[in-house]
Amino acid sequence: MEMLTMQPFTHFALELGFKHLFSLVWGIVSLISVFIWQLYTLYLLVNLHESTESGVRYSRYMQLAKAAFGKRLGIALAKLPIVYLSVGTCMALIIIGGSTSQIFFNIVCGESSCKAETLTTTEWYLVFTGGAVLLSQLPNMNSIAGISLVGAITAVGYCTLIWVVSVAEGRVPDVSYEPVKAQSNAAMVFNILNALGIISFAFRGHNLILEIQATMPSNEKHPSRSPMWKGVQASYTLIAVCVFPLAIGGYWAYGQLIPSTGMLPALLLFHAYDLTKSIQGLASLLVFINSLTSFQIYGMPMFDEMESSYVIRFKKPCPWWLRVVSRSFFGFGCFFLAVAFSSMESVVGLLGGIALPVTLAYPCFMWLKIKKPQVYSHQWWLNWVLGCLGMGLSLVVIVGGLHAIISTGIKLEFFKPQ
Repeated sequence: MEMLTMQPFTHFALELGFKHLFSLVWGIVSLISVFIWQLYTLYLLVNLHESTESGVRYSRYMQLAKAAFGKRLGIALAKLPIVYLSVGTCMALIIIGGSTSQIFFNIVCGESSCKAETLTTTEWYLVFTGGAVLLSQLPNMNSIAGISLVGAITAVGYCTLIWVVSVAEGRVPDVSYEPVKAQSNAAMVFNILNALGIISFAFRGHNLILEIQATMPSNEKHPSRSPMWKGVQASYTLIAVCVFPLAIGGYWAYGQLIPSTGMLPALLLFHAYDLTKSIQGLASLLVFINSLTSFQIYGMPMFDEMESSYVIRFKKPCPWWLRVVSRSFFGFGCFFLAVAFSSMESVVGLLGGIALPVTLAYPCFMWLKIKKPQVYSHQWWLNWVLGCLGMGLSLVVIVGGLHAIISTGIKLEFFKPQ
């Protein structure tokens, strides 16, 4: 269920990526390619979770990186992307959840005696952060199973609702599928790279797969990789059923008219008078709940890092009050970043580039180091090619993301959430 919950950005990320590519066809090709690629690296991680030689279970991505690359190199390669991925995703969740809660409140109270304009956007971010920090006090993955189930149900619900309604209502007038016009050829290339980063970011979460698998029982006769891979296949079948219609149907319905905040605002903008308040409120509520239930899942790597540092240094368990303080500090730190960098279209591309090796490259190199396939075999070539391609793609996507932030984010929306 955690794997389904880990898809809270699909209602905006994929459509924004499509806007900067050459056509809908190129968007679909990119989406399918990244989906198959990340599913293959998931397969590698599931099979690397347990060492057949030592019997050790690698329950953290960083732990596996150290085992594959050595302690120093593993930390150097994996720690920064994992931190960026965890912090960046939680920051994005605050932006989505806060703005969606504002939309929901406006729908419910817009025409009643209550004043929908009472809170500012920043204050709605703060409201969402308070709820997310409260849920984050649950200690580990096992304790959030029920919350993950709610997140999975709402993920399927809002994806299905948004794309079905968008397609049923038909294409909006004056829809265009031409790529966003850039001021120069160089700017066009940077936009395309940023779009690839946005699409890549929609499939992040590989740093959590080992933690999820660690919650499953395992022994020599019944290793956890078999039921885990079956779970991955089932989850990603549902994800594909949600993601592909949402991305393709959403772009077909709205094209370049999709706002930078994604599909939900597009739905409410173009069909506000066609849909009942209950449908509009339900769509907003599902997105809000999904964002809220995803926060602690993506924050868990940082929580583990902070609390394990205390245990290693002081040789005793982390007290409850320190866990509350550290997790609260993390949550409100992400709130500050969300207010500072509220332009999702700019920030997500950069985050996608930084986190891309964790998803698409490092698992291939880990497999080569640990499993040691025969040199020049098909498996050897496949992992080398995918690993090197992933690293190269990460570098160029980071350049595209930085260009997007410099040209739009800092100039227009730094500390100005809309």
